Amino acid sequence: MPESTRLSMPAPPAEPALQPRLVVTDLDGSLLDHHSYDFAPAAPWLARLKQLGVPVIPVTSKTRAELLPLREALGLTATPFIAENGAVIGLPPGWCHARLDRPGSGRDGVVIKHPGVDIGFIRARLKVWRERLNIRFTRMGELSVHEVMELTGLDEARARDARQREGSEPLLWEDSAAALETFRAALEGDSLQLTQGGRFWHVMGRSADKGAAVEWLVKRFTALRGQPPLSLGLGDGPNDITMLEAVDQAVVIRGCHDLVVEPRNTSLYRTEATGPTGWAEGVTHWWGRDDRRLTTAEKHVAVSL
Repeated sequence: MPESTRLSMPAPPAEPALQPRLVVTDLDGSLLDHHSYDFAPAAPWLARLKQLGVPVIPVTSKTRAELLPLREALGLTATPFIAENGAVIGLPPGWCHARLDRPGSGRDGVVIKHPGVDIGFIRARLKVWRERLNIRFTRMGELSVHEVMELTGLDEARARDARQREGSEPLLWEDSAAALETFRAALEGDSLQLTQGGRFWHVMGRSADKGAAVEWLVKRFTALRGQPPLSLGLGDGPNDITMLEAVDQAVVIRGCHDLVVEPRNTSLYRTEATGPTGWAEGVTHWWGRDDRRLTTAEKHVAVSL
């Protein structure tokens, strides 16, 4: 067989016991309790996945600054993260490519990718459209630290971190539903999009969302590992839909809200419990019966990057 033909042929499917695995997860209302930010009910699964070398990747509307202490608390400093709903991707050293990534300059050594547009452009266009359309909203950047604390329940340090935006701007919408659709159409003309979160609407570049960022990371994982992972995604809100459509197995965690979350994924489970208890329920549904198979994989494959 010619060399070119051999190189173009797809790799054979992995044995289920040996296929690497990957978890992508929302934080607020999913891995973290919506009110207390506690994750204790999910801790046993987090420990088990870490033992098996299965990366657990936070995919969140939070900023990179907010994620620094959270990744340490959750024991996820060796895994990538997706911040600001996909506008920021962070790669730890083990996920970097020598020819594609410059060394990280942050204190945690993480290399940062920005799939979307600069925060300065977003804020400039928001100013234009608010005046031109005569619509009412408040940007997070216009709120004081104490106002952010009251709205989110964050302490002062975390509220300051939440205002350190790089590629998205959260809004408090204060106008009609019709005005919201007019605003959405105007943003599309600037290649911007509007995404609904649990507390805020988020404005970001059209090419940046949770699903696109997850797809990018899965490709990076596949390139580094040599085979695609079995991916599991967990989330509770509308801004998680693209992420839940980008994975092999999806979990919609019952939310503390009435928002519609309807991802198009044939492998979909909806939990009875909320927050981190629902998170553990979702992982158990898909992988609980696979525990023996996961242990087999641990014995046969080096599963950390």
